[in-house]
Amino acid sequence: MTWKATAEPILTRMPSVRCPEGHVPFKRKLAWTVGVLMLYFFLSNVYLFGANQGSDIFGQFRSILAGGQGTILQLGIGPIVTASIVMQLLGGADLLGLDTDDPRDQVLYQGLQKALVVVMISLTGLPMVFASGFLPADPAVASALGVPLVAVKWLLFAQIFVGGVLILFMDEVISKWGVGSGIGLFIVAGVSQKLVGGLIAFPSLGGQRPGVLVAWVEILLGEISVGSPLTGTGLQTLLFGVGDLVPLLTTLLIFGIVVYAESVRVEIPLSHARVKGARGRYPVKLIYASVLPMIFVRALQANVQFLGRILHSQFGDTLPRWLGVYTNGQPVDGLFYYLNPIHSPQQWMWWAGGVSQPPWQILLRVGIDLTLMLVGGAIFSIFWVKTADMGPEATARQIQNSGMQIPGFRRNPQVMQKVLDRYIPQVTVLGGILVGLLAVLANMLGTIGGISGTSLLLTVSITYKLYEEVAEEQLMEMHPMMRQLFG
Repeated sequence: MTWKATAEPILTRMPSVRCPEGHVPFKRKLAWTVGVLMLYFFLSNVYLFGANQGSDIFGQFRSILAGGQGTILQLGIGPIVTASIVMQLLGGADLLGLDTDDPRDQVLYQGLQKALVVVMISLTGLPMVFASGFLPADPAVASALGVPLVAVKWLLFAQIFVGGVLILFMDEVISKWGVGSGIGLFIVAGVSQKLVGGLIAFPSLGGQRPGVLVAWVEILLGEISVGSPLTGTGLQTLLFGVGDLVPLLTTLLIFGIVVYAESVRVEIPLSHARVKGARGRYPVKLIYASVLPMIFVRALQANVQFLGRILHSQFGDTLPRWLGVYTNGQPVDGLFYYLNPIHSPQQWMWWAGGVSQPPWQILLRVGIDLTLMLVGGAIFSIFWVKTADMGPEATARQIQNSGMQIPGFRRNPQVMQKVLDRYIPQVTVLGGILVGLLAVLANMLGTIGGISGTSLLLTVSITYKLYEEVAEEQLMEMHPMMRQLFG
């Protein structure tokens, strides 16, 4: 008896969002998308009952994970992404024995992925609540309720668990009834908030740093003194301090590069086998696998840092130095230091006096981060293309089923696959490497609002693809026969 026969009664009964029967009108899709986004913003502002303020265990990865520290969405999309990584690795190595073209195996795959998400919610939430310092329970709440402190901790875990399950089904609702991907939209929503704040935030009574545009108005009015730009201190203040010229230019440059890269493509001509004169093109974009595989790389790094902080909280100074040395909850030496990505210019500019490590250690950390992003971007892009049915074989089959063919070649899936093999694998690897390089450079130079380079890349790319999907939906509304071509 195979594992499928054993697990089928459980996996096929996993709760799921019902698929729409037939075509969903664009206005209804838009309504579902807006409704789920409003629910996301509401939940990201619902704070956990019984929690004291603790350190954010995900730190700089928070914007990628699309959650809120101390809220019911504490875990964000982290468990979903981690489960997807595991499923991609198992599927890529053909260890599951599932045929995604078989409807029965599709149900098993989706059920297994949901079960794995639930496991990841538990594996991430339990250490977060019960390990010291990450999400401490409030003794005053325990005293008021007349229960031991451990009961409040279990209450915190229950709230986190419910939030993790809610965001799982919210993502499924958008995927089936809305426009785009729930994961992508949640990332865009969180990053956009920080980006707007980084541009036009006004100083609060607590001394919040002003946004770039507000800061420059105050500099020009003489309300903020930056010193002479001819001195090292004044120049650094303008470029990386209050002026934030370099982060502003980096943000604009990333926007421009990603939009341009999305438009660079190899277009394979198509013609309809039966309708004479009906022609089209299949675009193979430079960023063919999109920027989403970058989430997988950063999620792996976030989980590694999560493990490091848990080990440090449990063993403290007895943790072997080769594993990690921590100061104020951050690694400053050891393996976890070298595996921690660069998040800002201050973390590698040793000549500015912002770091205590010698230059060779900083350069080694930058080199490891760059290598992981380039290699990881290429590998996960390949996995993404295979599992998302975007590879040469799946694409040739889709073209065949739509009634199209490549002019000058026989109308045969194997023949079309050989043609697509000339472009898709190479473009997939090249696009993954390009995105990884842009993400590291954006982190090193800084961005507006303190968001990570990966988050900015994701936001631009997801927004661009969302625009394309909306255009396709409107085209299909006007010309229903186009639905068959778009699948």
